[in-house]
Amino acid sequence: MHTPLSEEIAHTTARLVVEEGLEWGPAKRRALRQMGLPARTPLPDNDLVEEAVREYIQLFCADTQPRELRALRQLALVWMERMAAFRPHLAGAVWHGTATRLSDIYLQLFCDDPKSAEIALIDHHVDYEPRTVTGFHGESVEALSLGSKSPELNEMIGVHLLIYDLDDLRGALRPDSKGRTPRGDITAVRCLLQENTTP
Repeated sequence: MHTPLSEEIAHTTARLVVEEGLEWGPAKRRALRQMGLPARTPLPDNDLVEEAVREYIQLFCADTQPRELRALRQLALVWMERMAAFRPHLAGAVWHGTATRLSDIYLQLFCDDPKSAEIALIDHHVDYEPRTVTGFHGESVEALSLGSKSPELNEMIGVHLLIYDLDDLRGALRPDSKGRTPRGDITAVRCLLQENTTP
């Protein structure tokens, strides 16, 4: 049940996501602070936030966002092709079509050996920073974060390679609550770029 307050929080969150490139979790918490609400205030669900983000983009970024999204998807494809041995899948805002030039790219790699992707980056002399992030089942996942230049946007974009076990791929393509595929492989991203659509 969406209340007027949860919708207001979602709209404030959407502005922070689009204008500052924040991830949804931190943006929701910052929205509460900006609105002067207690930290324990119930947060809007991600579906409501996504709806608000799409509305915000339509209202304020309709002339720039499609080109920025395309540039991010092109850069994602470059990294997917580089890391093709690790069955890369694109997820997050760049996959779902809500990304702007401030958004980072999230690629999920499904590896036989969790260290193999890291070794591949070292072999290619790529500077990266290892960190731990929350995975798609809520568990801790190792991520290799790096900066990569987008020729179309002429700026550095954050690219995060999330390392999953090969067995995790089985459940990774189950549709979400709206029946959409939550992530896409190289073929799916190439199709998006050809069609210029959102999944």
